[in-house]
Amino acid sequence: MSTITLLGCGSSVGAPWITGDWRNLKKKARNIRTRCCAHIRHKDFSILIDTSPDIKNQCIQNNVRTLDAVLYTHAHADQSSGIFELRPFFWKNKKEIPIYGSSKTINDLKKSHRYCFVAKQGYLPIVKGKIKKKTFKIEKNKKKFHINIFDVYHGLIMASGYRFKNVAYISDCNDIPNKSLKYLKDLNILIIDCLRFKKHPSHFNYDDSINLINKIKPKKSILTNLHADIDYYKLKKKLPKNVHLAYDGLRLNF
Repeated sequence: MSTITLLGCGSSVGAPWITGDWRNLKKKARNIRTRCCAHIRHKDFSILIDTSPDIKNQCIQNNVRTLDAVLYTHAHADQSSGIFELRPFFWKNKKEIPIYGSSKTINDLKKSHRYCFVAKQGYLPIVKGKIKKKTFKIEKNKKKFHINIFDVYHGLIMASGYRFKNVAYISDCNDIPNKSLKYLKDLNILIIDCLRFKKHPSHFNYDDSINLINKIKPKKSILTNLHADIDYYKLKKKLPKNVHLAYDGLRLNF
């Protein structure tokens, strides 16, 4: 059975904040949120989407013991700064881990984490960047896993969404170009950015997320990248049918 696990579903500061502030959230388990990150398990494939600052504990807690590739949505710190934690997977695989993303994302990562890509002072590179802009495949043991990458607007930058099988994952966006909507047809599962209730310049708010869901009509939708005004226990009772709030460790079959 294929699964996608939401390793983290929180905004860039998670919940509670580093100051211990819960803001408007009830101090309950499903409001404890690490930064956005996900894991795909399909046949023999083990694939991460992003490497959050919390990736080490996320992998330990969700029993992610192997890794074949990483899909990056963009290079902002809350999605990528855990990249150096991939070293034990590199040691285990005995080869560089392929990481996939847009040209901007891969080039930004090479600038911000150059030591992960280039050998220096006896340290070996642990990842290998692979720039993608349309459908591509990951191969392992003569098996292939096909993935679609597509553009989404995220404030001042263009980030990436991913579709595989009947699942789409869009963790950071404030709008979707018309050319990308074709990747959101006939979905069983949509995992979509929903930062807060008020408008935001680089993220969907609640109304934006619901409007997209009503437009493309996936069978099930999961709201992720949740900030401190979206309380799991308060909102879950008010959501439309087949719309659900993410929580850390949520596992979905596809």
